[in-house]
Amino acid sequence: MADEKKLRQIAFYGKGGIGKSTTSQNTLAALADLGQKILIVGCDPKADSTRLILHAKAQDTILSLAAEAGSVEDLELDEVMKVGYKDIRCVESGGPEPGVGCAGRGVITSINFLEEEGAYDGADYVSYDVLGDVVCGGFAMPIRENKAQEIYIVMSGEMMAMYAANNIAKGILKYANSGGVRLGGLICNERQTDKELELAESLAKKLNTTLIHFIPRDNVVQHAELRRMTVLEYAPDSKQAEEYRTLARKIHANAGKGTIPTPITMDELEEMLMEHGIMEAIDESQIGKSAAELAAAAA
Repeated sequence: MADEKKLRQIAFYGKGGIGKSTTSQNTLAALADLGQKILIVGCDPKADSTRLILHAKAQDTILSLAAEAGSVEDLELDEVMKVGYKDIRCVESGGPEPGVGCAGRGVITSINFLEEEGAYDGADYVSYDVLGDVVCGGFAMPIRENKAQEIYIVMSGEMMAMYAANNIAKGILKYANSGGVRLGGLICNERQTDKELELAESLAKKLNTTLIHFIPRDNVVQHAELRRMTVLEYAPDSKQAEEYRTLARKIHANAGKGTIPTPITMDELEEMLMEHGIMEAIDESQIGKSAAELAAAAA
């Protein structure tokens, strides 16, 4: 295996739909531009953690190939690992059909197989892209087994994204003392909500971490995704590409600076929103009125 002192094992967590896979792939592409050797282990059953790197709709997953071959033991590393942009190595764990079995099984099976087959050899970074909140033991595998040493939470100024970030911080705290995993920081993927930067910085402070970077919203991200490319490859001279390069440099300089998080309660989260004027007091007399009635009253 690669030199443990050099290998950085990081993971990107966050609420479903927050732009986690897009953020992680663009950031990892920027790290590759810095000369780092990258291995991506996609831990989402949708198998979309590597599509921008490989320019592909979906990569064949370890679980699907194992099912065809008969068992994971019958697979070869070159069957499951593909190479994409800047020689980034890509693997997708996959998962069972919806409603059947535990998707976390794919994460556990994949990591064990990759370690045994020497997939991590020569890598500077191994990155795990993990589905949603830490609510399932399988998806918490990179944290629980001390595989991911640094967790980066992708969030926004939306309440549920912050709620998810706080939940993930609880998962990190649970294993921080026994496994040594640390919270590397928050990454705010702008949704252009009210006082978004202020809220992200406030949440970071409450969680005993830092806001690593605030990524502005830019349609060039969607344009690149339609072509199954990272912004780094599609529009390398764009402002957005430079944002991802800045984030990559910050993560690269963040080795050993992770913290043990201090999650807050739901009440504290709501209090924080009210402190920033996001949650105004509700006028009970207006509850139940139609949009037309409310508009007429405001006129």
